[in-house]
Amino acid sequence: MEMEDDKGVERRSGTIQSVSIAARFLTILADAEGPMALSDLARRAGTGTSTAHRYMQSLIKEGLAVQEAASGRYDLGPTALDIGIGALRRIDAVEVAARHMKALAMRIAASGGVAIWTDRGPTVVRWYRSAYFSISAIGLGDVLPLDNTACGLVFQAFLPPERIEVARKLQPAPFRGKPPAARDLARIRESFGHELSGHLLSGITGQAAPVFDAQHEVACVVTTTSGSELPEADRALIFAAAREASAEAGGSGAYGRP
Repeated sequence: MEMEDDKGVERRSGTIQSVSIAARFLTILADAEGPMALSDLARRAGTGTSTAHRYMQSLIKEGLAVQEAASGRYDLGPTALDIGIGALRRIDAVEVAARHMKALAMRIAASGGVAIWTDRGPTVVRWYRSAYFSISAIGLGDVLPLDNTACGLVFQAFLPPERIEVARKLQPAPFRGKPPAARDLARIRESFGHELSGHLLSGITGQAAPVFDAQHEVACVVTTTSGSELPEADRALIFAAAREASAEAGGSGAYGRP
């Protein structure tokens, strides 16, 4: 049952419906490739044009939206930009990814964590041992091989070559291995992840996927190790965790790049 308070604000199930609708319009503008016509806004929001017009005028008044004088199209306003920048300042992609990996390690038979890029290569900064499978040889602060791990190959696929070469010179020869072919790195970029068996440790399979920040750059890589081939559903969860972490960190748009 809907109620209306003395200010004319509709309430439903303990939430303010008008705020939810306004947020819907802002989300549509945020996801759009550019300024939008009122009719397109109304269609995507599932409202009439008169309703869309009222909401957009209210958003313009608060600086959350703007309207182009020439075309009449709507776009995000300066206040919306300030809110977005404020939110991004509070986001730590590594912590977001770590939260996802900690939860994942409790669900599947694979230990996993988060690696960042340093001058020496992929460096483990979070590691969670699975309740079902654990490798004690990997721990915090460990530097992983460039060419013999899924994590190292994922970093190579998404980082500039000159940064890779700095680490290649500093890593021990066994860590460097044979540099991957360009076609292999292209496949990793296309699939946004990689799996490698028996290279780092005999009988061990590693999986890795990139986590992007708001600038669509690799902030870190989530990586796992398992003792045998994981079920397809569990493998999918690993790569889904990377996408979800990227979305929270503002980097989901990286998945739409060529």
